[in-house]
Amino acid sequence: MKPADTNAALLPQRRRTLSIMPTFTCPAACADCGTLSSPRERAHLDLDTVLAAIDEARALGFCNVVFTGGEATLEWATLLRGIERAASYRLPVRLVTNAHWATSTATAHDRLTALMAAGLSEINYSTGDEHIRYIPLERVAHACVAACQRKLRTHVMMELKDACTVTPESLQDHPLLQSLTPEQRAYLTILSSPWMPLNHSTVYQYPQGAACDVQAAAMRGGCTSVLKTYTLQADGRVGACCGLGLRVIPELNVSTVDQAQCLQQAISVAEQDFLKLWIHYQGPAKVVAWAATHDPAIRWEGMYAHQCQMCQRLYHDDAIRNVIASHWQEMIAEVMQAAWLDDVHIPETLSQLLHEQD
Repeated sequence: MKPADTNAALLPQRRRTLSIMPTFTCPAACADCGTLSSPRERAHLDLDTVLAAIDEARALGFCNVVFTGGEATLEWATLLRGIERAASYRLPVRLVTNAHWATSTATAHDRLTALMAAGLSEINYSTGDEHIRYIPLERVAHACVAACQRKLRTHVMMELKDACTVTPESLQDHPLLQSLTPEQRAYLTILSSPWMPLNHSTVYQYPQGAACDVQAAAMRGGCTSVLKTYTLQADGRVGACCGLGLRVIPELNVSTVDQAQCLQQAISVAEQDFLKLWIHYQGPAKVVAWAATHDPAIRWEGMYAHQCQMCQRLYHDDAIRNVIASHWQEMIAEVMQAAWLDDVHIPETLSQLLHEQD
């Protein structure tokens, strides 16, 4: 959905992330996978395409590169060459993986040796009740121990639903992690993120207070992914988002690798779309809450804990789409004000305060 183009250059030069999905293949087949990845998927990117995207990202001033999937380590040679290219430009490089390869701490060390030699600067492990059906938690523990022992910044993202059996505490208390010294543990961060279905009509139960309501929507900021992360997907499409739900929201896919300067094309298309600007500066929850003030039949409070599912809702719900199409112009001034605050006023004020302190 594209309510209107903005001819003015609304967005200044910003810190953008290039996310690369070398493949949609994954050894896990989690229910409601946000990228629709599984062992059955076969799409993958060739090395030249990956390297060309990194070269263009560097030329455009992108600030970091993320390899994700699918399971990026299944395209091992491409992954290592991609990390090397990004690191050669002094770009921080992060890998998101389910740690299926960490069958022992020694094996994990071997993999991390190669990844860090290529230039990896951070690793993120994904786990939870869905993931452990395919990848034992013990492998994530091995991978955490090896990464922390090598002083590699390590993050674990846990699935959050009601009555989860795999929690941050269960990993923190895992016997393998007891071998870490306090200094090594300082490299590890474990967080939870709501596990969401891609269909907005499917509603999960979450712990008390996790699902969004009007008050929570008012307090939430803009989306930190839309228009900040550009994702090169295994099928060759480039999305203006981090990747969750990209394969089922056509409007978020804004160019393909067949186009010359595909990242520049993606930026040009995406950043002239008012709805994407609106999502970026205010967040999808505020858009849905606003639509409900125009159409009280729109019910959403207490249904969604993850903002990406709110995004699914606003792009796929005809009632919300109709409200946006009819009334989007009334939000122009508010979105422009949010853009000025985020991109001009706050950075300039902080810069001035830092200068005064010096």
